[in-house]
Amino acid sequence: MPRIRRHTGACSPGCAVEATLRFIDGKWKGVILFHLLEGTLRFTEIRRRLTSVTQRMLTNQLREMEADGLVTRTVYAQVPPKVEYSLTARGRSLEPVIRELKTWGDLHAAQADAVPDAA
Repeated sequence: MPRIRRHTGACSPGCAVEATLRFIDGKWKGVILFHLLEGTLRFTEIRRRLTSVTQRMLTNQLREMEADGLVTRTVYAQVPPKVEYSLTARGRSLEPVIRELKTWGDLHAAQADAVPDAA
């Protein structure tokens, strides 16, 4: 069941950042969006690309993104069932954000792995 998102109405200077992060929060949403930038993918194709995600978690993340208007879910009436996901215009509008996150990660991921955990 998708989480219900509430907005308090109060807006601080970081309000827009907070609102954006609400849409892409969760461990897998950014990665799912990144893969959907390539085009429409079937559920099993997404699952294959995200080897560490459980089927339940992937389903929940996709449902939340569908409820937020970021992805479209298309079900084909056939056996076995075929379900495809693609980005909506709203989801596609996150492309520059997702690409910048990838660029930043490419530059800094090795450094983050080298830093010992602060205990």
